[in-house]
Amino acid sequence: MIDRAGSSTFDLYANDYEATLQRGLSLSGEDSFYFARERVAWLGRRLQELGGSGATILDYGCGTGSTTQYLLGLPGARRLVGADSSLESLKVARREHGSVHATFVPISEPPAEGSVDIAYSNGVFHHLRPDERPAALRWIARALRPGGLFALFENNPWNPGTRLVMSRIPFDRDAKTLSPIEARRMLRAADFNVVASDSLFFFPRALRLLRPLERRLARAPLGGQYLALARSPGHAPPSRGIAKECLSAGGLASQDPELGPAKRERA
Repeated sequence: MIDRAGSSTFDLYANDYEATLQRGLSLSGEDSFYFARERVAWLGRRLQELGGSGATILDYGCGTGSTTQYLLGLPGARRLVGADSSLESLKVARREHGSVHATFVPISEPPAEGSVDIAYSNGVFHHLRPDERPAALRWIARALRPGGLFALFENNPWNPGTRLVMSRIPFDRDAKTLSPIEARRMLRAADFNVVASDSLFFFPRALRLLRPLERRLARAPLGGQYLALARSPGHAPPSRGIAKECLSAGGLASQDPELGPAKRERA
């Protein structure tokens, strides 16, 4: 995981990261693998709506690599590069998830410019100071091919359950959370073009029978996490039909509330 204090914090938790994370997530009745699987499944549906796929996936802030198997299951995925500042976490990732399809590198060794089709990041930016976030976005933008997609997943501070979960996790207690609106503004300030904004994880396991409703609730910015999906800088906007499909296909109707109905993606 990327750590604003350097790699030291997450180095300490590298060998028991999942157990530490579970101290908070246990309140939901689920484990981290459930959330990782569902995040990537949601992203996969979004990619299908956009007609997108990617041979090379970047997991920015990959930590111990626990999302690797799910990301490699995305449409067209053949190779994953995980990047992190915690060298101890990378050791765990290489040992448990390294393969001919998955490599793990320190942030100081970025992928070749324009070599990544889809970048994924979960719960990373709340560990960065606001003044550090633009540099992280430039790092990601440089790795992405023109028109590549960046899937930014973050914990939603507007959800009281999320705040309670984070308060129980030692490395999340002092995190600088950012709201869905702040995340979209941050992406646009870095010249990314936001194409979708969704809320996820409304119901704990005890209310799992209600989870089929979550797609209909995606526009309500109150889920435990949210996705801000954006295209890398320097691309031509998609056709109006594609932008429209992104908002309506597959039941994932989530218009960015900061944009007018005719402007889902800002060039």
